[in-house]
Amino acid sequence: MDERSPLDRQAVHAELERVQVDFRRFLAEASAADLRRPTAGTRWTNEQLLFHMLFGYMLIRVLLRLLGLFARLPRAVGRRFARLLDVVARPFHVINYVSSVLGSLYYNHRRMGAKMDHTLAALHRRLDRESTASLSSGMHYPPRWDPFFHDWMTRADLYVYPTQHYDFHRAQLTLGPAHG
Repeated sequence: MDERSPLDRQAVHAELERVQVDFRRFLAEASAADLRRPTAGTRWTNEQLLFHMLFGYMLIRVLLRLLGLFARLPRAVGRRFARLLDVVARPFHVINYVSSVLGSLYYNHRRMGAKMDHTLAALHRRLDRESTASLSSGMHYPPRWDPFFHDWMTRADLYVYPTQHYDFHRAQLTLGPAHG
C-alpha cells in the first residue's frame, strides 16, 4: 500500500534552508542604524521584528509537543481550549508585542543567527522522524491569534506555518540603504 505523506517534506526542508540563508544575510548586512529603524506596518524595530520572525520557529517546537498531547485527547477538549485562547486574543497580542521587544534584548542581532540555526536544525531532524500518521494528526487552534492559524491544523500544517509567518513579516522589514 502506498502511503502518501500529507506534506512535501523536501519542499519544507528547502524552505527552512532558504529562510536560514535569508535570515543570516539580513543579520550580516544590517547596520546598527538599520536594526534600530522602525519597520513598515508594525510598532517594532527591525531587530525586534527579526526576533519575532525567529520566535515563530521557536514557537513551532512547542506547538508540535502541545499537538502531541491534544491529539490524544477528545477533540472537544482541544476545541474548548482553543476557544478559551481566542477569548484572550487581545491580551495575547499585547504579550506578543512585548515579548518580541524584550526577547530581542537577549536574542539580539549577535545571538539570533545561532538560535535560528539551532532551531531550524531541530525542525529538520524532527520532520525527518515524523510518520505519515503523525503528520496527519491535528488539533484546534485560536484563529484570532495569528492570520495563519486555522481552527484545525495538522502537524503538517505546523511545519508550513512558521515560513508563512516569516515571509509575511519579511516584507515589513526596512533594512538596507533604500530604507535609510
